[in-house]
Amino acid sequence: MTSPGTRADAEAEDRDVEEALALVKENPGPAHRGPAHPGRGGHGTPAPHHPADAHHRATPWPEARATAERAARAAARAVRRTPVAVPLDAALGLTLAAPLAALTDLPSFDTSAMDGWALAGPGPWEVRDEGVLAGHAEPAPLTDGEAVRIATGARIPADTTAVLRTEHGRTDERGRLHPTREVGHGQDIRPRGQECRSGDQLLPVGTLATPAVLGLASAAGYDTLTAVPRPRVDVLVLGDELLTEGLPHDGLIRDALGPMLPPWLRALGAEVRAVRRIGDDAKALHRAVTASDADLIVTTGGTAAGPVDHVHPTLRRIGAELLVDGVEVRPGHPMLLARLKDDQHLVGLPGNPLAAVSGLLTLAEPLLRTLAARPAPEPYTLPLRDAVHGHPYDTRLVPVVLRDEGAVPLRYNGPAMLRGVAAADALAVVPPGGARSGQEAELLDLPWAAGGIGVCFT
Repeated sequence: MTSPGTRADAEAEDRDVEEALALVKENPGPAHRGPAHPGRGGHGTPAPHHPADAHHRATPWPEARATAERAARAAARAVRRTPVAVPLDAALGLTLAAPLAALTDLPSFDTSAMDGWALAGPGPWEVRDEGVLAGHAEPAPLTDGEAVRIATGARIPADTTAVLRTEHGRTDERGRLHPTREVGHGQDIRPRGQECRSGDQLLPVGTLATPAVLGLASAAGYDTLTAVPRPRVDVLVLGDELLTEGLPHDGLIRDALGPMLPPWLRALGAEVRAVRRIGDDAKALHRAVTASDADLIVTTGGTAAGPVDHVHPTLRRIGAELLVDGVEVRPGHPMLLARLKDDQHLVGLPGNPLAAVSGLLTLAEPLLRTLAARPAPEPYTLPLRDAVHGHPYDTRLVPVVLRDEGAVPLRYNGPAMLRGVAAADALAVVPPGGARSGQEAELLDLPWAAGGIGVCFT
């Protein structure tokens, strides 16, 4: 557990699960789309359970994600974000705001595709003393019956008819070059403009700047890319009980979200400008929120109704519009999304670490992706290798590893735990009521899934 509201959030999350499971035992039958969690008093004391109205404000999980996307589109329309010119070495992960048109022919001159000899006419050939290397000035033309040593990528001499690979030639005692296999006209020569001509459109607006895109842009003559700017994010870590170093002691615990959130947000395309630790201080939270000009403010904890949960009161004080106030998802149902200004939003994450991850993927990811004009990931499903218990009314997000065309659910998936997600490739979306072994489940990839950690806590 790591931020304000951590204690209240943790107790509420665990209590809600227990009460919901008890309700199912008392009322067996098909799960219905009823309330996702009971009301709670201001000090985390459970209020009487009223299934008909206790969860009236919570938003279904798919709708919450769609709401975040719509909010980002509205913000982009309200204040058009000016594209920026970004050096290639800083453009990874950005989205092109202008088409990538070739600034030169590729290749820009006839080049050798292999190490060997440039040849003119039929053989055998007399070989020049000096060879041709890449990066050097244009060599002298060849005459019929003449050859010259040439390196891969070097400029082809005028009147060259083919390149003979090193392994396909031999020289006799007089130094003349003979082929060991048939030589075709134009063999192993990359002609000028083979890949593109100057002015050709290589990639359209909206293309994600991958490493390969950066390489193509450089080859095509670019020093910078015109791209959609990264959404600017400020992170506010709340909670008096948090330590930034050493072992937990005297009721204090280590902050897990402070180290985790900034790199995760960067992986989602954000520019994290500031990470501030505020503690349980309503005035300090108000000052930090109102002073920020970030596109998105992310807070940790304080989204419940405990005595030190200041996020809701702060939002009311500044007149923010709550777009999502609770989500029908476990863990993480106390998450929220608020519009502070036409072009500024706040995502309130629960204090429990895995619940905060759930909030990131539910609200922050679609909002940041849309602001950055990144393409939405293609949804996909895989069969679950084991059955997964579900919440009676809410979606569950469960860490999984991908093995042999299936998803293996991981242990240590409680709201306050990171051990499971630290080894995970994805989060499985488990519908209300749970999923049986072999059932197809939608998967949400983690940004580093391709890393293949290969640790499985099953």
